[in-house]
Amino acid sequence: MYKFLLIARCSLLLFVSILLIASCGKKEVKKVSMESNMAKEVFALAETMRNAYVKNDRATLERNSTKEGYRELIGAMKSFDSVELTFTPRWVDIEDSVIYLNVSWKGTWVVSGKKTEERGMAIFVLEGKPPKLARVLRANPFKQPE
Repeated sequence: MYKFLLIARCSLLLFVSILLIASCGKKEVKKVSMESNMAKEVFALAETMRNAYVKNDRATLERNSTKEGYRELIGAMKSFDSVELTFTPRWVDIEDSVIYLNVSWKGTWVVSGKKTEERGMAIFVLEGKPPKLARVLRANPFKQPE
């Protein structure tokens, strides 16, 4: 009789374990939100703008900016021999058709053999579909070296 109860308990424990494993096996697939997709898109745009600035690729800067944004960007840019610039996206705020991308940046510029290091926090104002750079608020990395 004792062996029978032991086998019954083990069988019951095994059965409950199988039920738990089976019930936890299904994963619910969640759709990616529109805001999440938009954030990924603006992160990629910031990286595109960074690469274009480093390479002094004005055509790419113009293509990814509004007319006013491009004028502001080119007007602020200073000449440099070389630059190492990194962007770290911090926050995205979407209000109607305007996107505010907060970016922490760090850069090293070389001008006529003189090395200058700067860092700051910028807000890229993006408008339109697809998003394009309209303005840069706060510490503009494209204005450096100051």
